[in-house]
Amino acid sequence: MGVERRQPIRGFRDLEVFQRSRALQAPVYKIAEGFPDFEKYDLADQLRRACKSVAANIAEGYATRESVKEFKRYLRVSMASANEMEVHLETARDLGYLTSEQCTTYVEQYQILGKQLHRLIESWKSFK
Repeated sequence: MGVERRQPIRGFRDLEVFQRSRALQAPVYKIAEGFPDFEKYDLADQLRRACKSVAANIAEGYATRESVKEFKRYLRVSMASANEMEVHLETARDLGYLTSEQCTTYVEQYQILGKQLHRLIESWKSFK
């Protein structure tokens, strides 16, 4: 059996955490579209903003990767947004906008993303 080799990281789009966060955006937008009209500028807006924030902070932080401390700060903000998504999704479930199954599916995805971000924060070294 051979050792699995990872592709080199040439940009933020190569980071698995970025790819996962982007893959979750479209489904979250579809979920938010199904909310009642009065939630358009409240919970639905918060969901859309938080899901975009996860990916955006990874991308923005990657530009600062030469400063390990600065990049990790952005990754922590991204992780905070992933945590925020869990709460918003659970609120949507509690209000009857999502089924328990839908909520569980997406909460689990954001938990995986949070764990991946945590591991990246713990292991990141700057490129020199």
